[in-house]
Amino acid sequence: MAGPPPATLRRWEREQAQLKGGVVEEDTEEWQKDSSFTGLERVGGVDLSYIKGDDTSACASLVVLSYPALEVLYEDCRMVAVSAPYVAGFLAFREVSFLVEAVQRLQQEEPRLKPQVLLVDGNGLLHPRGFGVACHLGVLTDLPCIGVAKNLLQVDGLVRDELHREQIRSLQRGGDTFPLTGTSGRVLGMVLRSCNSSKPLYISVGHRVSLETAVRLVKSCCRYRIPEPIRQADIRSREYIRKQLCSPLEVVSSGPESRKKEAELDD
Repeated sequence: MAGPPPATLRRWEREQAQLKGGVVEEDTEEWQKDSSFTGLERVGGVDLSYIKGDDTSACASLVVLSYPALEVLYEDCRMVAVSAPYVAGFLAFREVSFLVEAVQRLQQEEPRLKPQVLLVDGNGLLHPRGFGVACHLGVLTDLPCIGVAKNLLQVDGLVRDELHREQIRSLQRGGDTFPLTGTSGRVLGMVLRSCNSSKPLYISVGHRVSLETAVRLVKSCCRYRIPEPIRQADIRSREYIRKQLCSPLEVVSSGPESRKKEAELDD
């Protein structure tokens, strides 16, 4: 798939800048202010999975899990035709419309199962223009959203150098963290060792949630390295594709890591 023309990228940048004004970087819900999240009953997760070798056919998945039991209450998987190419920093323009549609279907069909927060496979404020896919989805749906990425997006002087690797090694136990402070002095996200995996997660604010709350919630949703709402969305989207194709074709997850999907769902 060829890259978009410069005029399209400029339009996308303008749209990001315009929508960015709607991002709320603090807790807005009562359950967020409670140390044990009393009042939180439904946590959503979203993901897109692609057929390997075909970057235009994907399965968009939205799941809603009970909290704190983390049992699946709702699942929506749909095959979608992806027309926009993947461009670093513009993932939302490739994927977010399908996720918004999934949230809208849920609100129409099962409004009582509407998630109180969405975990998104991607970044929020940790982004070249401070408006990643988790922010984009949050502003468009007006749901609290949290960005959960598997790799470090190198922005504002953040690099995966030896110092960064040393900081990761210093995370001894599940729940240990350190802040991602850019050269601007701004804390853009938090590195979290979610469980016993040596590979961390990169947590950032999407919308209507503080970074501290985002990290606590993600940690509480992890049975394995990947938080359960995103893990279930990924598992179910890939299974849906296999059923549609009636063959065990390799399926890859969304985003910049789709080229090298890690076998990480249970690590």
